[in-house]
Amino acid sequence: MSETSKGKRPSRRAFLKGAAGGAGAAVLGAGAARAAGPDPLITEVQPWAQALGDGVDATPYGLPIEYEADVIRRNVPWLTADPISSINFTPIHALDGTITPQGCAFERHHSGAIELRKEDYRLMINGLVDQPLVFTYADLERFPRENHVYFCECAANTGMEWAGAQLNGAQFTHGMIHNMEYTGVPLRALLEEAGVQPEGKWVYVEGADASSNGRSIPMEKALDDVLVAFKANGEALRKEHGYPVRLVVPGWEGNMWVKWLRRIEVGDQPWESREETSKYTDTLADGTSRKFTWVMDAKSVVTSPSPQSPITHGKGPLVITGLAWSGRGAITRVDVSKDGGKTWETARLAKPGEKMALTRFYLDTTWDGEEMLLQSRAMDDTGYVQPTKTQLREVRGENSVYHNNCIQTWWVKPTGEAENVEVS
Repeated sequence: MSETSKGKRPSRRAFLKGAAGGAGAAVLGAGAARAAGPDPLITEVQPWAQALGDGVDATPYGLPIEYEADVIRRNVPWLTADPISSINFTPIHALDGTITPQGCAFERHHSGAIELRKEDYRLMINGLVDQPLVFTYADLERFPRENHVYFCECAANTGMEWAGAQLNGAQFTHGMIHNMEYTGVPLRALLEEAGVQPEGKWVYVEGADASSNGRSIPMEKALDDVLVAFKANGEALRKEHGYPVRLVVPGWEGNMWVKWLRRIEVGDQPWESREETSKYTDTLADGTSRKFTWVMDAKSVVTSPSPQSPITHGKGPLVITGLAWSGRGAITRVDVSKDGGKTWETARLAKPGEKMALTRFYLDTTWDGEEMLLQSRAMDDTGYVQPTKTQLREVRGENSVYHNNCIQTWWVKPTGEAENVEVS
């Protein structure tokens, strides 16, 4: 009696071994044809093995090979018509692991990316402190530094999906996010150097660009895990990410991660700028508003298969993969559904979840060529479970913009192509 007839799933090795003939060949098609005869890519010497390649000085700063030229940030012209005050999207559908290369990490600018030399950089701390201070870049380098991997997510990530399926691709629905290893000085070390007075309950942070993008942060968070960062993934920050110094506010919405950080003022209450009280406030259907919605709740998305990453190999073994994250803590579990949420399977985490960092998940399965309604559902170590869009709408209606962490659905067709859809 075969393993299949006993109710066991055939192994991948057995499945691929059977591709050389019989029923396996009928299933794998082109794969079986390759197994049936000599493959010139193996049996013949190819051009790339007949001559010398490029030397080490061909590209002093390494760039991706030309065959990966499509793995780039993209924008949506009708959504971000003005590139000065605009956003682009990380190609999460084309990446694996969890670390986002700086050159692929999304950008968000309010008045454009500025050029600021290290020699011209200054950071002032004033307000309710014992001693107002001004730090140069060299001063910051003299403080004990730390390294942490954190995700940065725009509060508007997935925002277009509130009213229904809009953007056809994980890069566009969920690509306002990156996950990098940041190096810098804990903000608390600089505040301790200045001496925060007992009345100091908030800090107001602003950037050196024309918008300044000022934001208020409660002192409890400022003294906890906020980082004044000057490196990302081991190298200097990119211009578009706030070179030479930016703020890192783990787990909180990206607009608080002020770039080109120039001033930190300690006060006894939040500074109420027009943008701070309206643009990043969540207005509900009944007219009330959710204010200070800083934390990014648990969320996930299948990155492959997805609209920009269709199934191209036909029936057989399939790796379903995606990303999960939570601003409240660490991801502990991700479930995947192939039938629009009717049944769920627990995915395999690439490694244990880390606080405020992306977690990669995999579901190793077999595709029979039938359509699927792919979903993922994340859970974190606080017990929070990622909600459906219906559950979110019951509270916030359809006209919200920010903090949409609903379960995403991809309709995978028998052709292997995928489309963004909504299921009830």
